[in-house]
Amino acid sequence: MKKIAKFLVSLGLILILGGFIFRYKDVVYVYVDQYLSPYKYVKIEEKNDYYRDYDFQFVQNTDQFVPLNRQDIINIYYTMLNSGLSSFTFYCTKDWDGCLTEVQSIANDQDMLSDINNYVHPYNGFSHIETEYDNMGRITVNVVRNYDQDMIQQINQRVEELSVELIQMNDSSYNNILRVHDYIIDHSRYDTGRSEKGDTTYQSDTAYGPLFQGMGVCGGYTDLMQLFLEKMQVKNFKVSSDKHVWNAVEIGGVWYNLDLTWDDPVYSDGSQSIEHNFFLISTGRLQEIEKTEHYFEINHYNELKGA
Repeated sequence: MKKIAKFLVSLGLILILGGFIFRYKDVVYVYVDQYLSPYKYVKIEEKNDYYRDYDFQFVQNTDQFVPLNRQDIINIYYTMLNSGLSSFTFYCTKDWDGCLTEVQSIANDQDMLSDINNYVHPYNGFSHIETEYDNMGRITVNVVRNYDQDMIQQINQRVEELSVELIQMNDSSYNNILRVHDYIIDHSRYDTGRSEKGDTTYQSDTAYGPLFQGMGVCGGYTDLMQLFLEKMQVKNFKVSSDKHVWNAVEIGGVWYNLDLTWDDPVYSDGSQSIEHNFFLISTGRLQEIEKTEHYFEINHYNELKGA
């Protein structure tokens, strides 16, 4: 009888507590939201060596990991990529009813994710990104990167060696970029096997291909050029259309387009030449010369507006 009595008392307390919570659920939710929710403690503890400590018009670094609008979500994706994280979790709250819908929209928009990715250092860029979310507002982003540590070590060593020859500290950024531009084109060929037939013999879509194998496609040319731009401490990012990718470069407060791929033409007889038609040109001039592969979402690359 004593056991039954204790059970009934416990059950009664549970029912009373449950009724209290149900009746005052809004108050309880606010308490949990303010004092117990895990998002209060979300932060990025460490950033890797390739973190960029400056912002762009489209993306900015943030320590605000409780999004209240679409731009907050974009900035969270950028910051976690820019920091070199392979996985990151943040949370939606009831303060913004549309949060999870916007997360899903961005997570399923490959063009948007690609544009965000274009603003980070090549070593922090992803080859695959996946977002998981639940109805409680927990969002986890997992990243697979283009470059592993062995590739990074090899590439960095070679870029360092070449920088001694190609980058002269007392010279202008224009001339230094020109020397790198001409060196890359002179020591590599466009990989038509990959672009036309899907042949993956060469790692031509990364900086490794043109640097070590003498073969590149637009992704490889652009990444390699970007590594040298980082050595020069020249502010830059990548620009992509649905067919192509190239570099954007800031010199003297003005932004220019730089496209090594289109300056390395493929001739039917196998011969090679270096051109400069796409070397540090304005966006207006770029799209006068070639519109098909260089048509891009200008609102995601605001620095190039009016350039």
